[in-house]
Amino acid sequence: MRILQLHCDFVEYEPVKKEIEQAEAAETKVTRLDDVVALFVSMEKGDDDALIARAAGEVRESLKRIGAQRILVYPYSHLSSSLASPPDALRLVQSMTLLFQDARLEVFRAPFGWTKAFTVKVKGHPLAEQSKTFTSGQAVEAETVSKALKAEEKLVSTYHVLTQDGEMTAVKDFDFSRYSNLEKLAKYEMTKVRAAAEQPPHVDLMKRLSLVDYEAGSDPGNLRFYPKGRMIKSLLEQYVSSRVRDYGGIEVETPIMYDMKHPALADYLHRFPARQYQIKSEDKDLFLRFSACFGQFLMAKDAQLSYRHLPLRLYELTRYSFRREKSGELVGLRRLRAFTMPDCHAICANLEQAKGELLTRFQLSKSVLTDIGLDAEDYELAIRFTEDFYRENEAFIKDVIKMHGRPVLVEMWKERFFYFVLKWEFNFIDNQGKASALSTDQIDVENAKRYGITFVDTDGSSKYPIILHNSPSGAIERCIYALLEKAHHQTVSKQVPILPIWLSPTHVRFIPIGRDYFDHVDAMAKELESYSVRVDIDDREETVGKRVREAEREWIPYIIVFGEKEASSSKIPVRDRASGKLREMSVAELGQEIKLSLEGKALMKLPLPRMVSVRPQFSS
Repeated sequence: MRILQLHCDFVEYEPVKKEIEQAEAAETKVTRLDDVVALFVSMEKGDDDALIARAAGEVRESLKRIGAQRILVYPYSHLSSSLASPPDALRLVQSMTLLFQDARLEVFRAPFGWTKAFTVKVKGHPLAEQSKTFTSGQAVEAETVSKALKAEEKLVSTYHVLTQDGEMTAVKDFDFSRYSNLEKLAKYEMTKVRAAAEQPPHVDLMKRLSLVDYEAGSDPGNLRFYPKGRMIKSLLEQYVSSRVRDYGGIEVETPIMYDMKHPALADYLHRFPARQYQIKSEDKDLFLRFSACFGQFLMAKDAQLSYRHLPLRLYELTRYSFRREKSGELVGLRRLRAFTMPDCHAICANLEQAKGELLTRFQLSKSVLTDIGLDAEDYELAIRFTEDFYRENEAFIKDVIKMHGRPVLVEMWKERFFYFVLKWEFNFIDNQGKASALSTDQIDVENAKRYGITFVDTDGSSKYPIILHNSPSGAIERCIYALLEKAHHQTVSKQVPILPIWLSPTHVRFIPIGRDYFDHVDAMAKELESYSVRVDIDDREETVGKRVREAEREWIPYIIVFGEKEASSSKIPVRDRASGKLREMSVAELGQEIKLSLEGKALMKLPLPRMVSVRPQFSS
C-alpha cells in the first residue's frame, strides 16, 4: 500500500469519467474541501485488513503531530505498478475510511474508479508532504532492487548552502529571501516527495501543441512523439551530439540489454540507485540498461590504453535508457521509464586530470543549456560529496561554485556508499516547485577496478583510471519538459510564450488572403527555404482572423498575412512573436535574420506537408 499524504489549504476534485466497471456511483460536480489532509492511496497486491489497520494507525499519529482532524481518502492508482484487483482495492479503501470514522475524524472520500480532475494547494510547513509505503511481507514482484536504491532511501546526509565566497551554511540557517528557486530545490531534496499531486502545466502544452502524448498501448512512462515533437527531439539530439563531438567525444554504440549475472555488471547494478526492467531470454536473466555505462566500460576494458590516450572521452546518445520509475512519479516528460540520454564518460589518468576535465565539462554543460533555450536563472546547482573529499579538495569545489556564480545546494555524506565521491547536477525548478536534474557529472573512483579497465602509465606500470560520467543536457525529453514549463511561466508572467527559433517546427507561416496569391507566397517560401527556413502556408478556406489565431496558438515566430497590398510591395509585413511588433521586411532580410539565429544549431526540414490543408491532425 502506498500513500501520498498532503496537508492542504484546499482540495478541489471533480469526477470526469468512469474508468472501470466497478466504479462507484458519483455526481459529476466539483467538491471543495478546505484545511484538509488528502491521502492519495494506492492499494497493492497482497494488501490485507491487518495492513490497512497498521497504515491507518500511522496516519492518525501523523495527524496528531500536525494538528489536523479532516481527511480526504482519495483512491489514486498512479503510485504503484502492482495494484490490487479493483474489487479488493475498493473493499480496502472502504475499510480504511471506516477506521478513520471510528477514530472520530472528519472523513471524506473521493469516488473509486473514476478519472478525476483535481486541484490542490499544499501548506508550506515541513510535514505537509509525506510519502508512506506499507507492505504485508508477501512477495508481490520478482524484482531485483539494487542495494544502492535501498540505501538511498535510508542514507543519512546533511544539507547546506555553499556561497561563492566559500561560506558553508546549514539549510535551516540560510537566508533564502533572494533565492526562492534554491529554497524550492532544498525542500524538494530534503522531503524526497517525488510523486506529482497534480498535472504539471507542460502536459497540457505538449498535447495542445501536438508534440507528445501518452501511449495507452505501452507501459506507463513510454510516450508517443508526433511529427513536430519528433522534430524537436531530433534537433536536440543532433545538437547535443555535435557539441560533444566538438569537445572531443568519440561516438560509439552499445547494446541496450545485459546479463544480470555478469560479475562486473551484477556488482554495478547494486551501486546504482535505479530500478531495472528485467527480462528472461533462453537461459539468461537480462536487464535493460539505465545508462551507457555498461557498454562503454566493457568496451574500455578491451581497449589497449596508454596515458597518451587520456582523457579518453567515449560518447553515446542512448535511445533508449530504461528505469522502472514508480508510476506515481511518471508525469508528462518530467520523469519517464524510457528516455534518450546523451552519455559521455571521460577516462582520466588521475584525480587531478579528472578535476580539470570536470571543469571543462561544467562549462560545456552550461553552454549547451543556454543554446537549448534555458537561462542560468532557470536552473539551480546541487553538488554532493563525502566529507573526506570536501576536506581534501575544498579549493576545487569552490572553483566549481564560482563558475556557477551564485549559492548552491550541498548534500554531504559522512561516508561514501555510491561509486562516486562527487556529483553535481543542474536542476530545473518547474511550476509545481519540483526539481528535475538536467546536466550532471560524477567523479567515479570504483568502476575502473570493477570492470578491469587499466592504462599504461609513464613509468610502464598498469593503473586504474578515474572515470567521469557526464550528460551535458540531461535526458532530451526532460529538456523539452523544461522549455514547456518555462513557456508556461512566461504566460503566467504576462509574457508571450515561445520556443527558441531553431526548435520551432515552423519558422514562418504565410496566410494568403485568397487563392490569387498562392503563387506569390509559394515563390517567397522557396526563397526563404534557401536560407534553411522552415516555411508553411495556411491555404485553408477559413477567415484570416481564425488562421492568424491558430498560428499564434502554435507559437509560430513569424506570421505573414499576404494580399493585394503586399503583392505590389518589395516589403512584407511580418508579425514578430518575440517582439510583438509588425515589422516591414524584405524576404531576404527575414531569411538572413532567421539564418543567423540558426548558426551552430542542427537543421531539419519542415516535419509536415507545407500546405496546412493537407496535414493530418494528430491527437489522442
